[in-house]
Amino acid sequence: MADTLPADPTLDEIRAALAPLIAETAAFDGFSDAALTDAARRAGVDPDVARLAFPGGGRDMVDAWFASIDAAMADRWPAEKLSTLKIRERITTLVETRIDLLAGTRESLRRALALLALPANAPHAAKLGWRAADLMWRLAGDTATDYNHYSKRAILGAVYGSSMAVLLNDESESFADTRAFLARRIDSVMRFEAWKHRRASRSIERPSLARFVGRLRYPGR
Repeated sequence: MADTLPADPTLDEIRAALAPLIAETAAFDGFSDAALTDAARRAGVDPDVARLAFPGGGRDMVDAWFASIDAAMADRWPAEKLSTLKIRERITTLVETRIDLLAGTRESLRRALALLALPANAPHAAKLGWRAADLMWRLAGDTATDYNHYSKRAILGAVYGSSMAVLLNDESESFADTRAFLARRIDSVMRFEAWKHRRASRSIERPSLARFVGRLRYPGR
């Protein structure tokens, strides 16, 4: 077994250990059985056992790889470390960290996104995008439980996804073009959030149909 695996690893442990190795080979073979077999060989795992760790095939391989990126980002920027930054800096830092983590495997990322773009994988692609955005907001300290919880994640997911698309074709030094694109998108998001806050602070409470119906159903005593 690989040094990263215990003597009798679980399927979850095998999945986590193989995911980055699969991603390395996926640049040439895609997220395929060939990539899985090569990763299993390098890790000292029986290929048949490795296949059990990825029952969904390539889609599960991409899922596990992106989960490893999530984990690496969280390890690099724990919440207590991010708390010293302003909220805009926290989000920018987290997305830029993902850019750094993925920069060396852009061809694998291209193949991963192409696989997720297949119609059958669209719901899974949305799930993975939401998972990344949710983790970034939670690390940034977001505690919203109203509609803002969902809108923040949807907006950040769109920003992150478009930034990854730019990264795929960015030939600038240190991916300066991608970072500039990200800065512009986050600036737009922050202006929108500021506008929402100002609008909410000026709004006058109006009659609510939902509250009215609720009172009919649950009248005060």
